[in-house]
Amino acid sequence: MSISVYLIAGGAAWLIAQSTKYILVTIKNKKLDNVNRLYLSGGMPSAHSATTTAMLTSIGILNGVDSAIFALAGLMTAIVIYDAIMVRRSSGEQGIAIAKLIEEQKSKVEIPFLALGHNWIEALVGSILGIAIGVVVAGF
Repeated sequence: MSISVYLIAGGAAWLIAQSTKYILVTIKNKKLDNVNRLYLSGGMPSAHSATTTAMLTSIGILNGVDSAIFALAGLMTAIVIYDAIMVRRSSGEQGIAIAKLIEEQKSKVEIPFLALGHNWIEALVGSILGIAIGVVVAGF
């Protein structure tokens, strides 16, 4: 039994994007204790965009851009990227505002976990990374 090329592309893209987040935050903060960047959402580059575009690219290469599965993957990729930029980003900004209010009011309410979405540059870089990984994985 072999592993799907599509899953390899998506998994590799996710792993590389999340690892890149860790490296960038480690360089910025000059500390190695940013292990949570290996699994948290938000930040540069977008692992959601990288994962979906890697799978989309590998499907396009192996099945053709005129295939039904490519159309479905394209639609899902667009939804994921739109959600990361518009919906999750907005929710994250609202979460930050709520956390500030809780702190300003010196409330005993526990500050909730803040999951940030992505700005368009993070999504674009993730998408470019995904396309490159999809080409490499599906091309071999």
